[in-house]
Order: sequence, then structure tokens, then C-alpha cells
Amino acid sequence: MVEPDALRVVRDAYDTVAPEYARLFRDELGRRPLDRAMLGVFAEAVREGGDGGDGNGDGGGGQVADLGCGPGHITAHLRELGLSVFGVDTSSVMVELARGTHPGLRFEVGSMGALDIADGALAGVLSRWSIIHMPPREVPGVLAEFHRVLAPGGHLLIGFWGAGDPSRPTEAFDHAVTEAHRWSPDHLALLLREAGLDEVARMTREPRPADRRQFQEIHLLARKALAEG
Repeated sequence: MVEPDALRVVRDAYDTVAPEYARLFRDELGRRPLDRAMLGVFAEAVREGGDGGDGNGDGGGGQVADLGCGPGHITAHLRELGLSVFGVDTSSVMVELARGTHPGLRFEVGSMGALDIADGALAGVLSRWSIIHMPPREVPGVLAEFHRVLAPGGHLLIGFWGAGDPSRPTEAFDHAVTEAHRWSPDHLALLLREAGLDEVARMTREPRPADRRQFQEIHLLARKALAEG
């Protein structure tokens, strides 16, 4: 479980900036064709893989959780891609903004480290730039929680900034909202494997000259085995 103090710091920081954050990022996918492509791959993988969270092994298409959903714009995009999706965020202000902007979707306040979701209930989990605010020592527990809620064959898509020094598992940096960490993609892939989630694919986007942060952006797609043990 994520430490209460760490969770409170992130929650309070995003409560404070929520309206401005929603304004800045509501149209971000229009400027990010590679992100749209990776979300499309994730949506197709969810529809085609796993047992859909119903335990009968007849394909995908079950529920998907957008964890760290913020103002809900990515949750809405996944719904447009045909997924049965809901959002979870630690910031109650973000959740209220998401509910107001996307009234046809479900949004809940919650923590990635202790999800109010049954074992094996989900066909997919999206964690997009949300683990960066977790203390690195807490991330293995968060990944174990992702594994717990995924059905056999379910998929996880996780997005984060890549560490500049490949010899270092993580690097702290000065995020505009609150403390954050960049991750070595190979190290995070190792943690995923240790949590029972096997890497399927990864996408690396190099920073553009105009980007405020000259960091690589990484998307890792992973899958929970159909049968374990």
C-alpha cells in the first residue's frame, strides 16, 4: 500500500492545479499521434485478449480502468475506441471535473496502491504518467495491485518518462506539480515481470526540440498470463 503521506502530497498538489491542468491537457491527444496509436493498440489488445474479466476464457472486451485519470480526457478517448472504461484518481477535484466534463462515464476517487476492485475483474489497466509520482520503493506494490485486478490475459499500458542514465533505475526530477521520478524502461520492465506481467511491446518517443522537458517518453504494454503457476 502506498504510504499515506506520499498519497496526501500528490492528492493535495493535484487538487490545487486541477482546473488549469484540465485546460492545458484536454486536447493533448490531438498533438500526439504516437500516443493515439499506442492507445489504439492497447484497445485492440483488450478487445482480443484474455477472458474479459468474466473467467470464461472467451476473449477480451471486459472492463478497463484508467488509473490516475485526471480530468478524464483519456478515459473518454478509450470509450471512443469502444472500451467499457471508468476512471480512478486520488484527486477528488480532478474526479469532479471529469464527471462534469464527461457525464456519461464513471469516475471514482481512489488509490492505485489499494484499489476497490475485485481480483481479476479487469480486461485492461491504463496507467499513464501516474506512477511517476509514486515513491520508487512503492512501485512494486502498485504493479502487484495491477496484476491482482487484471483477469488472466488482461493487458496493462503504462506510460512514463525515461531516465537519462540507463545505469540508474530511477531519477528524481523537478515536476511542475509535485515530486516525480523518471524510470529506466528496462528496470520497470523487470519489475513488471516480477509482478507477473510480461512485456508485449514498448514505444519510445524522443523529445522534440520544442518540448519543455527533453526526456524520452516511454509506453510499455504488458500482459498477465492466461494461466499461472
